[in-house]
Amino acid sequence: MPAGGDAARQVMVYGCAGYGKPDSHQGATLERIGRKVAQLAGYSFGGAYEARAAATAPTAGAAAPYLVPQDTLVGAPQARALGIQSADDLFGGVVPFAFVATKVITHGLVAPDAAAPDGWNPDFVRRVHAAVLPGHTAFSLEDARTAGLRLLAGGIVRLKDPCGIGGLGQQTVDSDAALDQALAAMSPADVEAHGLVLERDLASPRTYSVGQVLLCGLLASYCGTQDLTASNSGEQVYGGSTLTVVRGGFDSLLAQPFGPCARAAVRAAMAYHDAALACYPGMVLSRCNYDVAFGVPAGETGVAALCGVLEQSWRVGGATGAELAALQALQSDPGRERVAATTREVYGEGVPVPAGAEVYFQGEDRKVGPLVKYALLESDNDGNP
Repeated sequence: MPAGGDAARQVMVYGCAGYGKPDSHQGATLERIGRKVAQLAGYSFGGAYEARAAATAPTAGAAAPYLVPQDTLVGAPQARALGIQSADDLFGGVVPFAFVATKVITHGLVAPDAAAPDGWNPDFVRRVHAAVLPGHTAFSLEDARTAGLRLLAGGIVRLKDPCGIGGLGQQTVDSDAALDQALAAMSPADVEAHGLVLERDLASPRTYSVGQVLLCGLLASYCGTQDLTASNSGEQVYGGSTLTVVRGGFDSLLAQPFGPCARAAVRAAMAYHDAALACYPGMVLSRCNYDVAFGVPAGETGVAALCGVLEQSWRVGGATGAELAALQALQSDPGRERVAATTREVYGEGVPVPAGAEVYFQGEDRKVGPLVKYALLESDNDGNP
């Protein structure tokens, strides 16, 4: 058991409708993450929080469970009800408003008096302006059209569902007519409730993952690259990450011999991270990940490349298997300062799994079909993103 571990405390997963269903890759993955977190923390694994809460009343004096939520938790009342008081009580994050957990906070409104949800903080947008791509967030179709026309003057525009994951829920437009067609197919109520992100599209961008994890006092930060893969339907989706993980905070990443693009990605993620904590008080983060894109604007020639944070993730994600593999390596060797780890998501039948890999899902998912998800600790090397 790790030093400081308490087998009486339980790790429990929370908020996953597919938990316990063998044909749900999300449910199976969350369970495997929960079990791995329990192993590293020296806690026991207690299954789904909802199942325990429905079956038994909490015992007086018993330690609150350590939670691994499927999604970012919203609001201090929900956190308190779940026993979360600090980053030592969950693997994930708590935000003060639901929209803070989505892509909408990345960009500013088309005008100071444009529609926005309660709690919107324009100071965040001012702080991250140089760390994100050109773009706007809209909470009405009218504002979305204004934003789209403004951005189209400089090239192709990407429209993004703020709640989409893995690159899903996105499309590009290259003309006023295409913009109008895309917006006409959207629900005004959905845009008003959740928002719509419009930003400069990049041609064949390289996407970096920059993040940080804290578990039982062990803090690690990382920078790496993402890969796309073909799903069973042929669509290009998230296929995994390769991470360089170091002991310590984001400053420890900047001490690494990274190339200029990776260093720019780390600095952009740091600016975004610091702005979020400053502008949205009450956040609790033990796992954070920032996707940072680097590329030339689509449809343009002879222009400079852009670098910017695309979105944040304050919950378990595609890179979490690699994060946990790295934490285990750092925990096992207190003198070790750096490790490389990867995650892979591969679609199709008969996918080989490398020796030594930790499988998070292998089977037939009821929605996406045959899929294998695994994490692997890489051999020691000095490769950099």
